[in-house]
Parts: sequence; structure tokens; C-alpha cells
Amino acid sequence: MNINKVLIRFFAAFSLIAGASVWAIDFDSAEISVKDMTLKVELAQTFEQRMQGLMHRTELCNACGMLFEYSRSRRVSMWMKNTLIPLDVAFIDDKGIIVDIFPMQPNDLTSISSTHDVKYALEMNQTWFANNDIKIGDKVTITAAE
Repeated sequence: MNINKVLIRFFAAFSLIAGASVWAIDFDSAEISVKDMTLKVELAQTFEQRMQGLMHRTELCNACGMLFEYSRSRRVSMWMKNTLIPLDVAFIDDKGIIVDIFPMQPNDLTSISSTHDVKYALEMNQTWFANNDIKIGDKVTITAAE
């Protein structure tokens, strides 16, 4: 069975089991700096936080986003199930270097995967990276979570 089908079945089962509690997850925040900008973003560190992500949100402020942190560097995949706003994701390695930037469409179940091992993924409004001239190879500095 391919990994996408396994993930879809797992997330569907989890959603049924977790029910409404999925929407009650709280997020910490982290400060990130890239180019000459410093932003405060939501931080998803736990499995439950990463699974919830930006699901069910109808808007995201222009300079808002979510940083997904993984316990170890690895290839990661994301999808847009129940995510209502178009996003871009930047995959970031353990040195803070952006290795990929991909667009993601609302409610798209297509798996978007990093092409390298990464420690972080940063989701922002679609075109935010391009509009701010942030590209593959740029460095992101992540300050401790609050």
C-alpha cells in the first residue's frame, strides 16, 4: 500500500476518534527572522499540533504563519485536508536553510514532500515568500519558543 493511502486512512481514523477535541489544540509561538524581517509565528511541536496545523481557519494575517518543528531531521510530507486558505510551505533544514518552497491549495489531499531532510516547515499565505523575495538557499533564524 502506498504511503499516501496509509496517511489518509490514519488521519481519517484519527479525526473520527479525536472528534471535536482536534479543534481545541493550543499553539505556542516562536520568533523567526529571515532577510531583514522578524516575525512571530505559531509553533507546532507535538504530533497533535502538527496534525491540526492551520486546519479550519478562514484567514491568516499577512505576516502570520505556522512553524512546524520535528524532533529530528527527516523528509516530511504535508497536505491541505480541511485547510481553507491557500498557503506556501518552506521546508527548512537543521542549519536554518530553506531547501524547498511549494504552493499548496485549499483542501488538496496531494502530499507535498520535502526533497531533503528537514527540521522545520514554515507555512505562510500563498505568495508571501515570493512577495518578500525569500528563496531557496535563504537562512531562517529561529528563536526559542515562548
